[in-house]
Amino acid sequence: MASRNTGIDKVMIRDLAEILNETDLTDIEIEQGDLRIRVSRQITMQAAPQAVYAQAPAAAAPVAAAAPIEAAKPAGDPSKNAVPSPMVGTAYLSPAPGARAFIEVGTKVKEGQTLMIIEAMKTMNQIPSPRAGTVTAILIEDSQPVEYGELLVVIE
Repeated sequence: MASRNTGIDKVMIRDLAEILNETDLTDIEIEQGDLRIRVSRQITMQAAPQAVYAQAPAAAAPVAAAAPIEAAKPAGDPSKNAVPSPMVGTAYLSPAPGARAFIEVGTKVKEGQTLMIIEAMKTMNQIPSPRAGTVTAILIEDSQPVEYGELLVVIE
């Protein structure tokens, strides 16, 4: 009978955590055979948990918020200058309920500036702008679930 080692390799986990700190990543996962280890770092934002619960009902109520976003969609191919979602989660356009949105159509952004927050597994992840430019379209609505690779914002 073959024996399986089901013990946790604490040294490997510490090494992965050190890699997270050195590289500024939010999570890292490795797989060796049938063993898979994932280490993630939580980025805390004090107002974020309140935003999750307080914004959900507001998204279902008025349709007026969707109109400017729909009108702002470009006629051409937006994927050329669009920022894709780096993860699956719920996108929030502002840091807290009632707070001003990170960006609006026409906003000039710098590389690295926060465009929005995506909540994934109860962790709030700031989505930075990959380049400087002007926001020409916001392709999602506040509190909308997003998929990996889904286009979020067009920056030209």
